[in-house]
Amino acid sequence: MPGKRSRTPARPPRKRPAAPRRRRSADDAKRAILDAAEARFAARGPEGIRLQEIAADVGVAHPTILHHFGSRADLVRAVMDRALGALREELLATLGRPDPEAIDVAALLERVFETLGDHGAARLLAWLVLAGDEGRDRDRVGGAPFVREIAETVHARRRALYTRAGRRAPPFEDSLFAILLTSFALIGDALLGDVTRRSSGLVDPAAGRRFRAWFSQLLVAHLAEAGTPAAGAERAPRPGAGRTPRPRR
Repeated sequence: MPGKRSRTPARPPRKRPAAPRRRRSADDAKRAILDAAEARFAARGPEGIRLQEIAADVGVAHPTILHHFGSRADLVRAVMDRALGALREELLATLGRPDPEAIDVAALLERVFETLGDHGAARLLAWLVLAGDEGRDRDRVGGAPFVREIAETVHARRRALYTRAGRRAPPFEDSLFAILLTSFALIGDALLGDVTRRSSGLVDPAAGRRFRAWFSQLLVAHLAEAGTPAAGAERAPRPGAGRTPRPRR
């Protein structure tokens, strides 16, 4: 009709062209799929890990991802395991240094938080738990129970320090609970830290780092506190012990 403009139909959004397919070894294909899944997760969270889109990114067929990983949930878990596995190796190497005084605990906690929060490992773990992924051992990373392995390493160092000081170290469960509390604090911070701090009035961007530095001081103070005297060791005198009491008037 005259006076009316013909409307041009809107074009659908252009899809990113798929990567050209090329032959890869099995290890190279798995590595490329994990890299693409990590990139998708960083951009859009767990919902961004879609097998068909990842297959297009890598240049493989959709069934190839299923062949290597089994399912979408298994791919998500593999992304998380790779991040936590690298963190585990770094933590064990740091805690195994010969000079414990050289370990910067605050910096170590920041490194853990970087993996859990900034790189999203805590969100992936929460997604797997909420999705009901009960078929795999989530407590194991690289074939080892992650948290307990860290606790055993910390306790061995702690026991050696107490022995040199002629003191009896606390039981292993004390070290285990300290590492568990640290895990709870860092995972909670990664998931809800910003929201919780804002509700408490802490709105500056550096508040999270200050909290973790404060927590690291509590952790170090607890792990280094004096144990009970070893058998045959002299008990340190208490303040004021040995003084002659003043007569009462």
